[in-house]
Amino acid sequence: MNMKLKAYFYYDIISPYAYLFLKSRKILEDKLQLIPVPIFFPGLLRLQDNRGPAEVSEKRIYTYQFCVWKAQKLNLSFQFPKRHPFASAPAQRLLLQNNADLAMLDKAFDFVWGQGHDPELEWEGFCVAIGLPKNTPKPQDENIKKALIESTQTAANHGVFGVPSIRIDQQIFWGVDSIDWILEYLTKPEMFSEKEYQEVHSIINPLIEK
Repeated sequence: MNMKLKAYFYYDIISPYAYLFLKSRKILEDKLQLIPVPIFFPGLLRLQDNRGPAEVSEKRIYTYQFCVWKAQKLNLSFQFPKRHPFASAPAQRLLLQNNADLAMLDKAFDFVWGQGHDPELEWEGFCVAIGLPKNTPKPQDENIKKALIESTQTAANHGVFGVPSIRIDQQIFWGVDSIDWILEYLTKPEMFSEKEYQEVHSIINPLIEK
């Protein structure tokens, strides 16, 4: 029996791209064991002194419209919540607390991005959507809070800089448009050792050169 290669799926429910990735994952599941890893995207951005696309006015509407276009191309139900970004920490803590598998993630992301609900302001509905009692409280356990912080830090240590990201061995693939790249990597795992890939490390960035 062939064991599937492990692939770690880093996500935050704040990301519509993670929803699109989940909906497109079937071709990867045939080859990989996808292991969900909840992280806190705003915390990741702070760790790396980075800004999210929603924080850059010129990028915000473009990326939102791209998600609308991509969902239409994939023939998916898609609806932005009335506010974005929303506070995703409570939902991420709840998913971590319940060791959310891909089936639970499908329900969670469908609630937010398939139906356009806000998981913070519609907490009871979110809990019911993922199969929990509607009176489930927002996690306040310090161990859960710490675990999400540690998961985010570990992701950063592995080179994750955005969501969704897939880690196979030590290689990071970012975004819904990386699926074809992942598939090619699986047939050609030596890819990143090739001269053309290695040469990019020597390119000088004049903005940060002293």
